[in-house]
Amino acid sequence: MKKNQIDIITLGCSKNLVDSELLMKQFEANGYHCTHDPKRPQGEIAVINTCGFIEDAKQESIDTILEFIQAKEEGKLKKLYVMGCLSQRYQKELEAEMPEVDKFYGKFNYKQLLQELGKADVPSCDGHRHLTTPRHYAYVKIAEGCNRHCAYCAIPIITGKHVSRPKEEILNEVRELVAEGVKEFQIIAQELTYYGVDLDGKHHITELISEMADIPGVKWIRLHYAYPNQFPMDLLDVMREKPNVCKYLDIALQHISDHMLSRMHRHVSKQETIDLLKAIRERVPGIHIRTTLMVGFPGETKEDFDELMDFVREQRFERMGAFAYSEEEGTYSATHYEDDVPADVKQRRLDELMILQQDISAEIEAEKVGGKVLKVIIDRKEGDYYIGRTEFCSPEVDPEVLIRATEKRLRVGCFYNVKITASEEFDLYGEVVK
Repeated sequence: MKKNQIDIITLGCSKNLVDSELLMKQFEANGYHCTHDPKRPQGEIAVINTCGFIEDAKQESIDTILEFIQAKEEGKLKKLYVMGCLSQRYQKELEAEMPEVDKFYGKFNYKQLLQELGKADVPSCDGHRHLTTPRHYAYVKIAEGCNRHCAYCAIPIITGKHVSRPKEEILNEVRELVAEGVKEFQIIAQELTYYGVDLDGKHHITELISEMADIPGVKWIRLHYAYPNQFPMDLLDVMREKPNVCKYLDIALQHISDHMLSRMHRHVSKQETIDLLKAIRERVPGIHIRTTLMVGFPGETKEDFDELMDFVREQRFERMGAFAYSEEEGTYSATHYEDDVPADVKQRRLDELMILQQDISAEIEAEKVGGKVLKVIIDRKEGDYYIGRTEFCSPEVDPEVLIRATEKRLRVGCFYNVKITASEEFDLYGEVVK
């Protein structure tokens, strides 16, 4: 147990990661040493930043808390604090069930933890972070909350309404990160394309990304978590015209059958979705689209699922994730629908969908072999390989490019032109060319 050390464990999404990084900076300004995601408790104090999105994520959060409670009981830890989405939603229940935790904080009041430890908020650190990612990329959160009320989603219950950060504050953060050596920016929000609507009723995401792209030193910008309804089409022009805005869009579609889209309260139809995807591909040639789909939503019939499978076959998404519906208390679907798709059917549908996507992904990646040279940023070295990514790949979720380390010495965080020589389902192999 190391004195004056705080272990911070982050669960869930990259938005949580940003909160952890902000807190780490404050702790460090107060004289603590921080470690992020250690395998086992190392310091005197541990802070667990929880996720409360779906059942699996909630279970992981609870299991992690229990693991650290045990460490505390064994004398390997003095203080244990919990923050984030799970405790935002279930604070009273958690306090009753886990009295061993010293204190629970929500998603927005975690800075009070500093006072709990007898420390002060350091204003000069506000907005500054201790990056836990490799030094060449960072996540930039441009908003909190969500104004979309999809029937299955607990996020608005947890985080409240959409609140956009001021544009200048975001741009200043990007400038500061560039000065620290960051080259690649993952732009995140619960609903990216809604940015600015809460301020004056207009979409301002296009203007924000355009100005961000003009900041010297910004090499790549990647956009995460767009929404298909009221998508700002002028954003596509910026993606096409600005070379440092990656031709990559993460847009969750969830389903395609009109029956499901209506029950899910997605406020978009099948035809509108297909038309949008067509427009995106026409206006941004070569774009890679990542989407997320859901199976087993209440009332999903075999016909609905078959329609979804056909849709995936036709669209050939470059990147796709999927999950099975889990009922979340307080949501519209929990109070109005019966969770009537059996668990084994959900699992079978999920498996079928992912097997299909695996084949599509393998074919798409194989098309890159022997073709044009791709620009690759090196993330790390592992064993005999340097591991990098193209502009079409987000960290940790998308295919990587493996380059033999015997070839020549490469620098982490630098860009290289790479010819793709071989492919697997989810990874590429390449060699550096001049």
